[in-house]
Amino acid sequence: MLVRVVAFARLRELLGRSSQELDVPAGATTTDVWNALVQRCAELRQLEGSTRIARNGRLTAQKEILADGDEVALLPPVGGG
Repeated sequence: MLVRVVAFARLRELLGRSSQELDVPAGATTTDVWNALVQRCAELRQLEGSTRIARNGRLTAQKEILADGDEVALLPPVGGG
């Protein structure tokens, strides 16, 4: 099944693009998507603890099961002041 991955800020820079489609097996989770991306770009691992994941515009748990056509957004920490 295909999911669309969108990435922002440093995550986008490391992946080399702001969005991409990823083919994952049925029953894949948001964690599976993250792990597949880390296999392509090992530098992502250093951002694992600070990256939030959203599924179809809603923040989600790491192991949420995905459906075909879902959008998975990788969100960096937000700073401000």
